[in-house]
Amino acid sequence: MASPLKKLSICAAVAIMLSGCAAQMAYRDGNDLIAKNQVEAGLAKYQEAVQADPTNAQYRAAYLGARDRATQRILEAAERDLSGGRVAQAEQGFLRVLALDAQNERATAGLRAMERDSRQAKLMDIAAQHLNKGEYELAKQKLNAILAESPNNDKARLMLREVADKSAPPAVESGLSKAYKQPITIEFRDAPLKQVFDVIARRSGLNFVFDKDVKTDQKTTVLLKNSTVESAIYFLLLTNQLEQQVMDANTILVYPNVAAKLKEYQEMTVKTFFLANAEAKLVANTLKTILKSRDVVVDEKLNLIIVRDTPEAIRLAERLITLQDVPEGEVMLEVEILEVKRARLMDLGVVWPTTLGFAPLSSSGGTGITVRDLNNLNQRTIGVTGTQLSINANKNDSDSNLLANPRIRVRNKEKAKIVIGDKLPVITSTVSSGVGGFASDSVTYVDVGLTLNAEPQIYLNNEVLIRLQLEVSNLVNTITTKNGTTAYQLGTRQATTTLQLKDGENQVLAGLINNEERNASNKVPGFSELPIVSRLFGSQRDDNQKTEIVLSITPHLIRNVQRPEASAAEFSAGTEASFRRRPDMTPRATVVQPAPPGALPARPAAAPGLPSPVQATPLSDTQPAPLPATQGAQPQAVQPPAAEPSPPVQQ
Repeated sequence: MASPLKKLSICAAVAIMLSGCAAQMAYRDGNDLIAKNQVEAGLAKYQEAVQADPTNAQYRAAYLGARDRATQRILEAAERDLSGGRVAQAEQGFLRVLALDAQNERATAGLRAMERDSRQAKLMDIAAQHLNKGEYELAKQKLNAILAESPNNDKARLMLREVADKSAPPAVESGLSKAYKQPITIEFRDAPLKQVFDVIARRSGLNFVFDKDVKTDQKTTVLLKNSTVESAIYFLLLTNQLEQQVMDANTILVYPNVAAKLKEYQEMTVKTFFLANAEAKLVANTLKTILKSRDVVVDEKLNLIIVRDTPEAIRLAERLITLQDVPEGEVMLEVEILEVKRARLMDLGVVWPTTLGFAPLSSSGGTGITVRDLNNLNQRTIGVTGTQLSINANKNDSDSNLLANPRIRVRNKEKAKIVIGDKLPVITSTVSSGVGGFASDSVTYVDVGLTLNAEPQIYLNNEVLIRLQLEVSNLVNTITTKNGTTAYQLGTRQATTTLQLKDGENQVLAGLINNEERNASNKVPGFSELPIVSRLFGSQRDDNQKTEIVLSITPHLIRNVQRPEASAAEFSAGTEASFRRRPDMTPRATVVQPAPPGALPARPAAAPGLPSPVQATPLSDTQPAPLPATQGAQPQAVQPPAAEPSPPVQQ
C-alpha cells in the first residue's frame, strides 16, 4: 500500500503534466488565431498559456511581442483617423488599445487629446460669437485660454490676430491715407517753401508744423500734374533735404534731414522675430549687412532676433527674414548594397608519399643502437617511415550574398554615415622605462565591414548631387607578435565618386570585383606524365574565389527649397540714406456729382480717367499776381476759390 506522501507526489506530477499540456495547447491556438488576424482572441490564448505555465519564457515573449505589434498597428490607424477628422473611429481605436494594454500611454494621451480638441472647439465657437458681436475682450480671453493649453493651435492664432486687428486703435498713418490719396496738380517756380505747403494744406486739410531750423522762406520749384498729395509732400521733402514725422491723424512735423534732427525726431520700433528654420546668427548677419542695423540682439537658445530700427527698416527686415527663414531641403536615400561571393574548390587525386625513410630499430634491451647491432641488420630490424598514401576527392561550391538595404533621411549638405559590421580591438602595450617601470595596455577599435558616407546637395531643379564614399573591409589574417600582441590583416575595397541624379532616378555602381584563382598539384615524377593513368600518380587542387560589390542608390526628395515669387524676391528699398520708398503717384479716381441749384458753373472736366485737379493758372512776368503769404513770391498755381466746391474724392 502506497504511503500518503507518495500519493501526493504522484498527484502533483500529474497536475504539472496536465498544466503543461494545457499551456502548450493554448499556445498553439494563440499562434493560429494571430495568423488569422484575430488579435484579441489570440492574445487571450497566450494569456492562458502564460497563466498555465508562468515560468515558460517562450509563451511570455510571444504574448508581449504580439501585443506590441497589434497595439502599434492600431495606434497608427487611430492617429491617422484623428488627424483626418474621423473622431469616432479614432476613439474606437484608442479604446481597443487600452483593452489590450490598460497602461498604454499613447492611447491614453490620444483620448486626452480628443477631449482637449472637443473642449477647445467649443471655446473657439464661443470666441467667434464674441468676435461677431464686437466683444473683443471676451473673445481674446477665450483664445488666450486655448493658446495657453495648445500654443500651436493655428486656428486660435489666426482668430486672435483678427481680434487684435479689429480692436487695435487706428494707426496714425491710416488717418492720413485719405488725405494722402487726394489728387492735386501744382506748379511753382522759385516759390517760398511755406507758400507751397500752404497750398497743399488747403487742398488736403493737413496741418504742417515746422522745426525752428527749417528755412520756410527758401525757394523751391515743383511741377506736378495729375499727382497725389502724398507724392507732392514726398518730393518737396526730398528736394529740400527735409524729413517728416507724423504727429497725429492730420498733423505732420517737418524738420531738417540732418543726423542730429533724425536722432531727435525719428521714431524707432522694436520687433522680435522668432525663427523656425534659419539660424539666428546668419539672419542677424544679413540684417546688419543689408539694412546696416546696429541694434540687433541674437538669442541662440530660443533662436530669435530682436531688432531696433526705424519702421521702414523693420518692414524690410520682415521681408528679408521671410525669404531666409525657409525649411531646408531633405532627401531620402534608398541604398541597396549587395556582396556576391562565389567559391569553387576542386581537390581530386592520389597523394603519394614524397619521402621514404629507413632506420634501424632499437635493440631488445631498450638501449641505443651500437655498431655491433649494425652487423645483425635484416628485414626485421629495419623500420620504414613516410609510407602514408591518401586519396583526395573533394568538390565544394558555395555562394553567399551580403545584402544591406538601409533607408536614411538626410538634410541638404549634411553628411550621413552607414556602418554595418564589427569593431576589432587593437591592443597596444606601453612599457615605461626606469626603475619600477610598469606596462599599460590601450585598446582602439577598427571598423570592419561596410562603411558608406553620403553627402547630398539638392538643387532647385529637383536634382540631387551625392558625394559617395564606399568601403568594404574584411578580416584576412590574425598575426601574433613576439610580445603576444595580436594584430589583424585587413582586406579592403574602396570607391569614391560624385554623381548627380534626378528625383527617383536609380544608379547602380558595380565592378568592385576581387577574383582569386589558386592552383596546386602534388605529382609523382615520371608516372604523372603517363597519358591515361596520370591521375593515379598525382593530386590537383583548384581554388577559385570571386567577390563582387554592387551598390544601388536612389534619391527621393522629401522637401525642396521653393523659389519665392518675383514680387517677394525683388522689392524697393528706398535710397542709400533712407529706406522710405517713393509713393504711388497715381491718384484715386473721382466721382463728379451734379451741381446743386445756385452753384457756380462747373469747371472744365479733366481728361477721361483722370481726376479733376487744382487748376494751374500760368502768370506772365509782367502781370502781377496776388501774394497771399510772402511778398515777392511768384506762385504758378493757386488755391481755387473757397466758394467753388471741390469735387469729392473717390476712396
